[in-house]
Amino acid sequence: MKKRKIMIIGTGGIGSYLIPLLNKTGLYDITIYDPDVVESKNISYQNFEDAHVGMLKVDAMDARYEIKKTYGYPVLTAKQLGGYDLVVCCADNLDIRRTMYNDKGLAWLDLRAQGRNGILVSFLENPDLYGELTSGPDGSFSCQGDAWDGGNTNLHYMHVAVAGLGAEWIQRWFNEEEVFKHRMIAG
Repeated sequence: MKKRKIMIIGTGGIGSYLIPLLNKTGLYDITIYDPDVVESKNISYQNFEDAHVGMLKVDAMDARYEIKKTYGYPVLTAKQLGGYDLVVCCADNLDIRRTMYNDKGLAWLDLRAQGRNGILVSFLENPDLYGELTSGPDGSFSCQGDAWDGGNTNLHYMHVAVAGLGAEWIQRWFNEEEVFKHRMIAG
């Protein structure tokens, strides 16, 4: 069986849980992009360990899982998105989402979480909704939400649920089963 080529943009809260789920199947050649370094604050809610602090997130993922290619820099252009069976965005970056959404020939899946809320949006969604789905402030946002104080007592795990939902969508889509265009989850 030919492996499907998947690009995952972002290996933090959502991506760090999505990668092992997909990797365990043996069905995918996974390429990952993320310029971020593992920080101590990431250990409590991302799929990293203390030994990974200071490493590029892509290198930490590559050390644990079978990754086809890793890139420790951001995806900035539509050209970088080419050549994959599916592009999955797990990054906290509206610019790359806009680039993905505007590429008419691209199969993509957008996974997001913030606090107790999550959303999955696919390329199958009505393009008239893209403006609304890519609106909001630019910048970096933790999947823990704005109210998170950095402690372990009030952690949210919606990002893990979104990673599982994304893995399920990917499996069904590649199996040519029915999938939803988008799904919102509120906790």
